Amino acid sequence: MPLSNQQLATIFSDIADRLEIQGEVVFKTRAYRTIAENLQSLPRPVADIWKEGKLDEVPGIGKAIHDKIDELLRTGKLEFYERLRADVPDGVVAMLQVSGLGPKRVKEIWSTLGVMSLAELEAAARAGRLRGLPKMGEKTELKILAGIESLKRRATGRMRIGDVLPIALQMRAALQAVPGVQNVAYAGSLRRGRETIGDVDFVAATREPAALMEAFRSLPQVESVLGSGETKTSVQVQNGLQVDLRAIDPAAWGTAMQYFTGSQAHNIRAREIAQKQHLSLNEYALTPIGEDGSPADQPLTFDSEEALYARLGMAYIPPELREDRGEIEAAMKGTLPRLIAREDLRGDLQMHSTWSDGAADVLSMARGAMALGYEYILITDHSQSLGIANGLTPERVRAQRQEIDAVNQRLRDEGAAFRVLQGVEVEVKSDGVLDLPDDVLAELDLVQASVHTSLSQPRERITERALSAMRNPHVDILGHPSGRLINEREAGDYDWEKLFAAAAEHDVALEINADPARLDLNETHARRAVELGCHLSISTDAHTPDGLNQIIYGLGIARRAWVTPDVVINTWPLKKLLAWAQQ
Repeated sequence: MPLSNQQLATIFSDIADRLEIQGEVVFKTRAYRTIAENLQSLPRPVADIWKEGKLDEVPGIGKAIHDKIDELLRTGKLEFYERLRADVPDGVVAMLQVSGLGPKRVKEIWSTLGVMSLAELEAAARAGRLRGLPKMGEKTELKILAGIESLKRRATGRMRIGDVLPIALQMRAALQAVPGVQNVAYAGSLRRGRETIGDVDFVAATREPAALMEAFRSLPQVESVLGSGETKTSVQVQNGLQVDLRAIDPAAWGTAMQYFTGSQAHNIRAREIAQKQHLSLNEYALTPIGEDGSPADQPLTFDSEEALYARLGMAYIPPELREDRGEIEAAMKGTLPRLIAREDLRGDLQMHSTWSDGAADVLSMARGAMALGYEYILITDHSQSLGIANGLTPERVRAQRQEIDAVNQRLRDEGAAFRVLQGVEVEVKSDGVLDLPDDVLAELDLVQASVHTSLSQPRERITERALSAMRNPHVDILGHPSGRLINEREAGDYDWEKLFAAAAEHDVALEINADPARLDLNETHARRAVELGCHLSISTDAHTPDGLNQIIYGLGIARRAWVTPDVVINTWPLKKLLAWAQQ
């Protein structure tokens, strides 16, 4: 089937992009862009015009373009284009999609820093590497990061929770300080802890909505006002995220928060329960209704969600469970689980130090964990084959033990009841073989095995690769099992039932990685793993002490998966954890 007008136009537009990055003269790149536009606007298929020998009659087609179209339609390929693609990688061209990045700047970033993809661009910006280039400071870096987030949002319609929550917290703090505001909270999918967020809903209890709306419109995060009224305002913030604010009477706080938290499916079920009790539930009140459906008494308002759920005959349902996945029935029977909470965690079982690709030394990571109230941490620097991460050889693993022992001695001398454990994030190679020998793994306190490469292997092969790792008696945890990166990279195609069965059989804990780019296991897989008898760990994969705070995202996934503290190994006392690892 011959190439369509749109396909041909895309090729010529792409040629123009790559030539611009190379620094080609303007009139040449403009010629390719012009023909791309002309091809898109043609009323007839180019292939038909070509067959008639009338390509020269199309505006913008000279001899050079004529020959290229002819080659494309005859062979389906263009040698010139293939050479150009080899010279200018696809990932470099993709950087042009970021707002504020033109061809010259893309070329400079590529040639100077070796950045060749959007993911590498984001990493370079977050690491502060761009600001060293000419005419690029911290503000430009921040704009580029905002452009990348906006690009991800346009691609999926949703942003990662880790990119949304910090903005929401800043805005909430500012709104809470407005005079007359009694309470402010975010609702919707953000409050339910979903891994990606479409927009943010704020609910504010106040009897002075005008002042609140004015303050909201004036927040520094606001880029444009989409609409504003007496009790509701919608804005767009700098990364393209839409944020809505609703002002409600403080007496209706409970019903408003229940309604705007959702989900829609949960709210429908809650309304059905109300109707069976001759009540009508909306965002403002719970109203008794008569046989004819009209109000039979004064509306009932609730200043807390707990009181509202109790009136409906249900236990309070945590926001993370409100997805109509059995929580209504469990709440009515009083059988809702006691979900894991931040205070249940005694330690963090995945983090990196300067021994591999971390930005802080072992002592700094320990002090960061101690500040969070932890009793222990596990240092899991990468193993040797992950060269990009400065992975550890057997010799460096043993040298690291000396530093960890010294840190533990220092903490004991200070009177701290805290322990640094030595582990490793050992790479599971493409054939399923672990990256370090058994005698080295046997010396470690706990071992995490992870798959980072060849994630596109066929299901049978990649599954067997994970199973092989879990069969090794030294492996205690399988790290970020699917390998996905949210909005960036698809998960490996595992046979999850086989993987969970093997994890249960060999008692290997499956990690919920709290990095908001991963959140892996996801909630569906985590819930199924627990149903099949698996243990879990919830860890941050932190590379700095501040990164340890990302545990909240992993806890959100665990709570959405109905996870209780007992199945999570880093809720256990250190003695129990080490005994489990040694058994």
